[in-house]
Amino acid sequence: MAEVCMYCQADDERRLKLMTRIADLKVSTLHFYREQSYPGRCVLVYHKHIQKLTDLTPEEHATFFADVAYAARVLTELYHPDKINYLVLGDLCPHLHIHLVPKYQGGTDWGGIFQMMPEPQKYLTDEKEAEEIQKIRKKLEELSYGF
Repeated sequence: MAEVCMYCQADDERRLKLMTRIADLKVSTLHFYREQSYPGRCVLVYHKHIQKLTDLTPEEHATFFADVAYAARVLTELYHPDKINYLVLGDLCPHLHIHLVPKYQGGTDWGGIFQMMPEPQKYLTDEKEAEEIQKIRKKLEELSYGF
């Protein structure tokens, strides 16, 4: 029996343990990643169940990457990272999604390879996570999508 995609099921426990929904963009949903060793880390998930970038039409590709750029601008304005790493993974979860990972000189893995769950793991309190998500939602509303 095929495993159900955690991004396609609204109440998937695995996804809910890993991330919290922030907002819907044009063709994707922005999620706040609960493990915050990289402050501001989010995941952008394509709305339709597409497995690979090459499955998108040119128009879908352009709109998806406009969502990526918009989310990255929001994270840059809020968290002031020195760099954002963009990771398109999918070998363990075959649904198109991109990890947006702000990185900071002197911070976790600066100049090194991103770790999905670095040690020691850093989780925010529920209150602090809600505060961060609210800041991101507010900045999404403030910034023009077309920037």
